[in-house]
Formats: sequence, structure tokens, C-alpha cells
Amino acid sequence: MALFGVAPAIMKPAALTLNILVALIAVVKYTRAGHFSGPVFWPLALASAPFAFIGGHYALPGAVYKVLVGIILLYAAWQLWRSAADNATREIKPPPMILKVISGAGIGLLSGLTGVGGGIFFSPLFVFKGWAELRQISGVAAALILVNSIAGLLGSLLAIPRLPDALPVWGVAAVIGGLIGSEYGSRRLANPTIKCLLAIVVAIAGCKMIFTA
Repeated sequence: MALFGVAPAIMKPAALTLNILVALIAVVKYTRAGHFSGPVFWPLALASAPFAFIGGHYALPGAVYKVLVGIILLYAAWQLWRSAADNATREIKPPPMILKVISGAGIGLLSGLTGVGGGIFFSPLFVFKGWAELRQISGVAAALILVNSIAGLLGSLLAIPRLPDALPVWGVAAVIGGLIGSEYGSRRLANPTIKCLLAIVVAIAGCKMIFTA
């Protein structure tokens, strides 16, 4: 959307809408595959949803929005690539409740401000800290994206009730991609492969956002 000149004021609610469609598919796929954890998800969701609504209600200046999102995505890509190259087996240590709440609030606010749903912030954090297993992280991230995107979209539409006319076409493409991606991610690809693919896609997206600011 950044490359094709979509304004940030339209880009954010459009991205949140597409997130909802894809996240619904991913939640079903990962839950059926046994890669969802309620104890990890609920504290994050309850803390992040209100802040996603607040963030969705406010619009950053276009250049600031693109640079902020680009930097965050490049950082996330670096963390994912580094974790994929690290073959060491780490002990999974769930974070304290207070860290879940703080993380959820921060993720929610960034999600609402940027329109990326929150999974891109949540996943690198939990992978890097060893707070959960990767596919479980993917399952929780999908559910978190769904919750944050709904809250962020509500906040955004209250401020600027406008969506692009092409959204139905984008929605069909996103659903097709979501079906394919969630099937491979939940069942077929090894963990390092998932990390590398995520890192490449996220890095490309980050560079595009910065260079079009």
C-alpha cells in the first residue's frame, strides 16, 4: 500500500481490516493444530485491546508513520533471522504476569498507531526471550492480531470513517494468502524455515516503508 501511494489515514484501517480476515483463518488453523495457549494469550489480550483502540483513534503524520513502522519491522526481521540461525535449545520460561500486562499494553498501543495488528511486535519479543515455543507463539500471535485489529479498527473508524474502494479485492487476495500461509505455518514447515521466511518478508516491508516516507 505504501508503494502504491495509499495515504496512511486509509492504509491503517485497511491493514487492520485485512488483518482481521487473515487472523481469523490463522486462529482456526493454529488452534486445530494444537498451537494455542490461553494462559499466554489472555493477559496480553486484556491489556492490549484497550490501548489498541486508543492508538487506532490517533493518526500519526504520514512520514512519521512510515518511518516508525519501517524501523519496527526491520528490528523484528533482525530478531527473527538471528533466532533462526541460533540452533541452541533454550528452556522455555513463561514471563511473570506483570511483564505480560506491560508487554500487552505496549503492543496494543503500537498496533493501533501503526495498523500492523501486534503480532510483529509480540513474536520477536517472545522468541528472543524464550517465553514460549515458536508455533505456540504463532498461534497466540494470530489471536492477538485479531483482537488488536478489531479494537484498533473501531478506534480508527471513529476518527476517520473511511476505507478504500478496493478493499474487497484486497480482502479476497489476503484470504487466499492467509489460507496458504497458515496451513504451511501450522503444520508443514520446520521452525527455522518459518523464522527465515518471516524475517525476509518483514525486512522487505520495513525497507519499503522507510524508502517511501
